[in-house]
Amino acid sequence: MDAGLLILRLVVGLLIAGHGVQKVSFHLGGGGLAGGTEEFRRDGFRGGRLTALAAGAGQIGSGLFLAAGLLTPLAATAAAGVMTVAVTVKRPKGLWVQNDGYEYPLVLVAVPAALALTGPGRWSADQLLGLTPWPLWMSPAAVLAGPGIGLLTRLVLHRPATAGGGAGRAQAAG
Repeated sequence: MDAGLLILRLVVGLLIAGHGVQKVSFHLGGGGLAGGTEEFRRDGFRGGRLTALAAGAGQIGSGLFLAAGLLTPLAATAAAGVMTVAVTVKRPKGLWVQNDGYEYPLVLVAVPAALALTGPGRWSADQLLGLTPWPLWMSPAAVLAGPGIGLLTRLVLHRPATAGGGAGRAQAAG
């Protein structure tokens, strides 16, 4: 079981971190901070560079912490939160990834939630530092808080489309 949790943490954590690196740099095929900023504007978000930086940092940090099994419930909350935002962006395109749907971001919400419930396993920084077991309430709180924070972020930062010009004109001004 511990080997399975380690593989799951490493693969998913590093993929989430890599996704964040793409938002803020040219590494791993990213478009740099300007590209990340434009992506958020195109998707109808306020905040420009700050939004791209916060999302990138959230993905990098939560992904690396998940991979290490460090502060796992908190890392799972942050990872599920940022990936819930991605689900909301892709939701209008349907579920399946071949249509640019939300299938993949949904997996990246579900796996951190599962890790919050199972724990990171014996081969983790949490175990090494004596941080486990977590209080019983923390795992379900992480499972609920991550997507909840993601939905709240979407609600606060999303720009509604405007009549006659869509969100694009408003985005260009922000």
